[in-house]
Amino acid sequence: MIKCNLAKMMGERKLKLIDVVRDTGINRGTITRLYHETATRIDFDILEKLCRYFDCEVGEFLELI
Repeated sequence: MIKCNLAKMMGERKLKLIDVVRDTGINRGTITRLYHETATRIDFDILEKLCRYFDCEVGEFLELI
């Protein structure tokens, strides 16, 4: 199982979904699915934008459990 740490990272920075949407330009539905861990896939360009936004590596954003 792959766990997405978006909710944790947003909580640490006290960010709301709309903040991430506004700052990254990523569709709100995509961010919501990643936040609630209901996404079944993620495009590389979105993964790159989020890693750059949170200044993290892919392994910090996505975790294999």
